Amino acid sequence: MCFLRLRDYSTAHAPSLPPCGRCGLQPWSARSHASRTLGIREMLRQEAASLSSSPRPTPSRRDAPCGSTLASASRPSTEGAVADKSSSSSPAPVSAPDSSFGNKRSYATHRAASSFPVGTSSSSARDTTYPHTFRTPLSAGNPQRSGHKSWTPQVGYSATSSAVSAHAPSVIVAVVEGRGLARGEIGMASIDLKSPQIMLSQFADNTTYAKVITKLQVLSPLEIIMSNTACVVGNSTKLFTLITENFKNVNFTTVQRKYFNETKGLEYIEQLCIAEFSSVLMEVQSRYYCLAAAAALLKYIEFIQNSVYAPKSLKIYFQGSEQTAMIDLPSAQNLELLVNNQDYRSNHTLFGVLNYTKTAGGSRRLRSNILEPLVDVETISMRLDCVQELLQDEELFFGLQSVISRFLDTEQLLSVLVQIPKQDTVNAAESKITNLIYLKHTLELVEPLKVTLKNCSTPLLRAYYGSLEDHRFGLILDKIKTVINDDARYMKGCLNMRTQKCYAVRSNISEFLDIARRTYTEIVDDIAGMIAQLAEKYSLPLRTSFSSTRGFFIQMTTDCAALSSDQLPSEFIKISKVKNSYSFTSADLIKMNERCQESLREIYHMTYMIVCKLLSEIYEHIHCLYKLSDTVSMLDMLLSFAHACTLSDYVRPEFTDTLAIKQGWHPILEKISAEKPVANNTYITEGSNVVIITGPNMSGKSTYLKQIALCQVMAQIGSYVPAEYASFRIAAQIFTRISTDDDIETNSSTFMKEMKEAFTLFTTHFLELCHIDALYLNVENMHFEVQHVKNTSRNKDAILYTYKLSRGLTEEKNYGLKAAEASSLPPSIVLDAREITTQITRQILQNQRSSPEMDRQRAVYHLATRLVQAARNSQLEPDRLRTYLSNLKKKYEGDFPKAVDLPEKTEE
Repeated sequence: MCFLRLRDYSTAHAPSLPPCGRCGLQPWSARSHASRTLGIREMLRQEAASLSSSPRPTPSRRDAPCGSTLASASRPSTEGAVADKSSSSSPAPVSAPDSSFGNKRSYATHRAASSFPVGTSSSSARDTTYPHTFRTPLSAGNPQRSGHKSWTPQVGYSATSSAVSAHAPSVIVAVVEGRGLARGEIGMASIDLKSPQIMLSQFADNTTYAKVITKLQVLSPLEIIMSNTACVVGNSTKLFTLITENFKNVNFTTVQRKYFNETKGLEYIEQLCIAEFSSVLMEVQSRYYCLAAAAALLKYIEFIQNSVYAPKSLKIYFQGSEQTAMIDLPSAQNLELLVNNQDYRSNHTLFGVLNYTKTAGGSRRLRSNILEPLVDVETISMRLDCVQELLQDEELFFGLQSVISRFLDTEQLLSVLVQIPKQDTVNAAESKITNLIYLKHTLELVEPLKVTLKNCSTPLLRAYYGSLEDHRFGLILDKIKTVINDDARYMKGCLNMRTQKCYAVRSNISEFLDIARRTYTEIVDDIAGMIAQLAEKYSLPLRTSFSSTRGFFIQMTTDCAALSSDQLPSEFIKISKVKNSYSFTSADLIKMNERCQESLREIYHMTYMIVCKLLSEIYEHIHCLYKLSDTVSMLDMLLSFAHACTLSDYVRPEFTDTLAIKQGWHPILEKISAEKPVANNTYITEGSNVVIITGPNMSGKSTYLKQIALCQVMAQIGSYVPAEYASFRIAAQIFTRISTDDDIETNSSTFMKEMKEAFTLFTTHFLELCHIDALYLNVENMHFEVQHVKNTSRNKDAILYTYKLSRGLTEEKNYGLKAAEASSLPPSIVLDAREITTQITRQILQNQRSSPEMDRQRAVYHLATRLVQAARNSQLEPDRLRTYLSNLKKKYEGDFPKAVDLPEKTEE
C-alpha cells in the first residue's frame, strides 16, 4: 500500500506557544522567572601572550581561547540556559598567543595540550543502546575516556581542498529544546565550516519531531551539539533518542546546559554579524531558544578551531520553517531525492538528474533546494524566467557556463579569510597566503561575469548583474595588486602552487624577503643539478619529482624486469616501485630538502606579515564576497536546470489551484532506461482531491506516485518538469508512505484533518476501498491497465503491463488467490478462499450500490468543480472558452443522461 500527500501551503502552519502571562516572554523550560536573572557569571582567565604585527579581533573576557581553563564564580552553580543578565558587558580586549613559526606541532597536538577536559567522540552507529559515550569539551569534570578514538575536525583547509568533497559533512549544529510547558519548542543554530554563515531556526514541533529530523537531514551535519541534560543515561529525552536513531553516523557532543545562554548568543550576533544582515537582530531578539543554541555553537567552534571570527564578518540569518516546503526523512528516502535505495553510490536520484553544476557552492545549493523546495510563487517564477532565457539565448548559456566553471569554492574561501588563528603557525601562514591568491583569482572573474550578464532581460539576472557592480570588488582587487604580483594565480599541482606562494609578493617590498627567495631558488637549482649529476654518474634516466609529503625526490621510469631494486646504487634509499617506475631519494637530497623547508618557512613568515597587513586594509570591504558567493551558486544551479532541459523534453510548469500534468513521466526512470518511460496524465482539483489507484503488482502504481512527487519538487525549486504540460498547486508538505509503516502516535483525527487539506493519491490492492467514492464525492478511482496474452510454452495466460493509467477500477481482482494458485498450497484451500471471497464481495456490493440520485449528485458535483476551476484559472480566448464549456455540458449529460428527467424535490 502506497500513499502520497501534497499538503496545501495555505493550511500548513501551526501556531507557536503563547508567551508567558507574567513577563510576556516566550516559555523557557521549567525554571522559575527568578532564575532568568540569577544565572551564573562565567569568568575566563586570559593567556599572557604578545600580539604579532597583524591586527587581531578582541574577543570577550568570557570567551576562553583554546588553552584556557574555565573558572566558576563564587556563586554556586545552578542548571540553566541563561546567564546573569547583569554580567553582560561589552567585549574586552585580550592578547593573542605567541607567534610560533617553525613549530611543527600539529593542530591535534595544540588541542591535546589544552586544559579543557575533552572527552571522546562516539558515533551512535557503534551502539544504539545506552549508555553512550560522547565528547564533552565544555563539561567540567569529564575525564578522558579510553577505548574510543578521538576526533579532530578538518580545519584550515584551502578553498580548493580536494580531500573534502562538496557534500562531505562539514556542518556543526546546536539543538536545544524547551522544558516543562515549553517542551516541543526547538531552537537550532548551525554553521558550515566551509562557509561563514550561521543559520538560526526556532519552531514549535509536535511529539514526532518531524520538523527537527527534516531540518537536520537538510543540513547533513558532521556533528550535533546538545545539552548534557538531554542525554542523561537511562533518562534521555525523546528528541535526543530520535536524533541518535536517525543520524547514526554523526558525532554527538554534549555541553553543560549553562552554555546555552540566550544573552551571550545575542552578544555574539551583535559582535559578529555584518552590517548587511544586521536586521536579523530584530528577528531573533525574542527567540530565546535559537539565541541559546547560537551561544553554545559559537563557543564550541572557537574551542575546536583554535581561532576566532573577525568582528563583523559573519552572515547570520533566521530561517523559519514556514519559508520552505517540508519533506520528512522517510519521504526523502522513498522518493530517492539524494540517495538511491539500491546503491547509495549511484547517481540515479533526483539530485543526479539535475546536477550539472560546475562549482561546489552550486552543488550544495541544489542539494538544499531539493530537500527544502520554495513555497513563494513569485520567487519560483523568477527562477523559471531565468531558465527560460538561458534556454533561448545560447550565447548567454555557454558564456555563463564558461565563466562559472572557473570559480573556486567562494564560500569556503570566505570562511578561511574571516577566521583569525590564535597562534601564528606555519600552516596558518601558508593557508592565508594561498587563500589571498585564490581571492585575487576570484575577483578577477567578476568583470568577465558582469560582461556576460550585461544584456540579460529577466529581473533576477539583472539583479545579479547589479550586485556585481559593487565598487568594493575593484577596490579590493586594486589593493591586492599593489602587493601581489599580477601573474600570481591559482594553479593545479602542489609544486606549482608552492612556487606561486613563494613569489606572490612583489619584489622590492621587503628586502629580506627578496634575499630569502633568492636563497630558496638557489637551493632548488642545486637539487636539480645534483639529480642531473647522479643521472650522468650512473647513466640512469633520473628526473626530479615533487610531492607535498616527501618534498623533492628522484623518479625513474624503466623496465623493472631488466633492472631490479637491488641493482640500484647503494646511495639511493627509501626505494618504492609502482609498475615500471621507481621512486627514491638520497641522504644528500634529504639534507637539501631540509634546507629548502627552512628557507620556505622564512619566506612564508615574511610573506605572512605582509599579507596580514594587506588583509587588515581590505577586511572592511571583504563582505561583498557574500553577494558574489550567492550570485555564483545561484547562477550555477540555474545553469544546471537549463542543462537538464537540453537533454530531455521538459516543460515550464504553471502554478494554479489544480494539479494537472499532461503526459508526464518519471525523471529518474528516464535516466535509467534505454527508452523513454510511458507517460500518463494527472488531474486533481479541490473538488476531487483524493485519488485511489489500483492495479496488479508491478503495474506502475508506486512509480506513478513517486513521479508526481518528483515533478512537484522540481517545479517548486524553479526547474522545468518532464511533461508536455504541467500545472501545480504550491505544496507546503510532501508525505509519502510505503506499505504499512503506521505510527501509533498519529491518531485518526490528525490524519483526517490532513487528508482534508491535502491532494492525496492512494494506491492499494484492497479493492473494497474503491467503493467509498459512493459516499464521498471528492474521491476518484483510477487504475493501471494490463493485457492478458497466451503463453504458449506454459499453456497459461500471462500479464502484459502497459503502464497506462485509466479512469475507474481495475478488472484484475484477487491477486492473492492467483498467487496462491501458482504456489504449492492445496487446491482445497484455494477453493474455499474463492467461495469466501465471492460471499464477501456480494455483501459489499449490496451495501454500497449507488442510486440514481447519488449518480445525479456526483455529476452535478463534478460539473461544478470544473466550472469553478475554469473561472479561476482559464486563460482561453472567448471562442475556445465557449467550446470548452460546451464540451463540459456534453460530458455532464453523458455522465448522467437521465438527470434532467428526475423529478425535483419540493418543500411542503
